[in-house]
Amino acid sequence: MRYDDLADFLSRGKPALARGPVALIFVEDLIEVEATIRHHIKLGFVAIVVFAPDELALPPQVESDIHRVRYAMPHPGALEAAVNRIIAAAPPVWLYYCYNAEFLFYPFCETRSVAEMLAFHTEERRDAVLTYVVDLYAGDLAADPEAVSLSDAYIDKSGYYALARPDENGHPKERQLDFFGGLRWRFEEHIPPARRKIDRIALFRAKPGLHLRPDHTFDDEEYNTYSCEWHHNLTAAICSFRTAKALKANAGSTFDIHTFRWHNSTEFTWHSQQLLDLGLMEPGQWF
Repeated sequence: MRYDDLADFLSRGKPALARGPVALIFVEDLIEVEATIRHHIKLGFVAIVVFAPDELALPPQVESDIHRVRYAMPHPGALEAAVNRIIAAAPPVWLYYCYNAEFLFYPFCETRSVAEMLAFHTEERRDAVLTYVVDLYAGDLAADPEAVSLSDAYIDKSGYYALARPDENGHPKERQLDFFGGLRWRFEEHIPPARRKIDRIALFRAKPGLHLRPDHTFDDEEYNTYSCEWHHNLTAAICSFRTAKALKANAGSTFDIHTFRWHNSTEFTWHSQQLLDLGLMEPGQWF
């Protein structure tokens, strides 16, 4: 079903938010939008809401499986504004958000649905899942100048690290870390400092008064923790071409980058086991 804008969706399409998990996909450009949608349909989201411009063309069978909202993404804060309006309108269901050319992976996602994973996470009294944004990039930029290739995708197998997240007084926040790595680390001279982190609270349960902040954290600090107080929790990964796309689209960086591959690049297998083996997500107590 199509909606004229977000207000129209919140008026006529609100039943789509009645039962989660619900995926919110924000379309920044027209690259691999269909692949992004199909990937998240396969994971078992109850509803998928796609925020997209009129220029996006999708096959009828894909259109029939989504709620499509006319939405423009060029201005800063467009994603947070939409997510926060969705949170305010939704019951306490699980929500997920990503951009196009981003693909969610969680432990054992090939055989277990996202609803199963979140049911387990809920039983552990958790209301949010920490996700790491793992950069994907095309192996041959001459063949794929936009840096996107589903069939020739690479990731960094090392070079990830975490630093303590300070509070307003400079003291480390409890069970919170800032994570770095991937292209944002290797090409940090082209990335503003505020955008170098790779952690994102992309899966969370809506509740009254909750707000997403521009740095992909929430104003409820417990949502931003990587685990509960008594043991480690599962984490997930969003494998994303977004940084590679931006570095090749930006005139200030594109001519300095002839390849994203280095000695720690490895072919992406599109399987959760590879991400588990590389330590880019963990199953916690879920087996």
